[in-house]
Amino acid sequence: MVSNIMSRINAITNEDATGMAKSLLDAVQAKLGMTPNLMKTMAHSPEALQGYLALNESIGSTLTAELRAQIAIAVANANGCRYCLSAHTAIGKMAGLSDEELSRARNADAMDAKAKAVLGFASKIIRERGSVSDEDLREIRSAGFGDKEITEIVAHVALNTLTNYFNNVARTEIDFPEIALTAAA
Repeated sequence: MVSNIMSRINAITNEDATGMAKSLLDAVQAKLGMTPNLMKTMAHSPEALQGYLALNESIGSTLTAELRAQIAIAVANANGCRYCLSAHTAIGKMAGLSDEELSRARNADAMDAKAKAVLGFASKIIRERGSVSDEDLREIRSAGFGDKEITEIVAHVALNTLTNYFNNVARTEIDFPEIALTAAA
């Protein structure tokens, strides 16, 4: 961890977890080969962790892994979440995004026109608190996205906003290479 900011809600280790929290953390460990501090910290409420994991799993197939990472990076930067920005930058690298694409995503930008349209739409969702205009919907549709993809973009923005807000409240210890927030474009 690069930062010296103290966590306000401590992570629960897999060894110290009990009951449903232990089952969930052990499943994450088995799936990922590690248990991120986000999940260890969220395990204080196994129900919240279970809900997060279920939504994350259920909306993971319509949009590409690269696009999901780009959305997560743009949302994290917009919401000032250092933990999620760092985690999703690492995930984006694993998904094959270049350093330039990762950097652009922080400002809701992309080299690919379709990804740029999605990130612009996600940025509008955040900025307008979901109250996007008819023109915004026409633009995302004209970029080739239908109602299913639009719904999942909104779901990804909401899911990432949940983890951003949680990590900002908890000041979750960053267990990924730390990435600095950038000024929003």
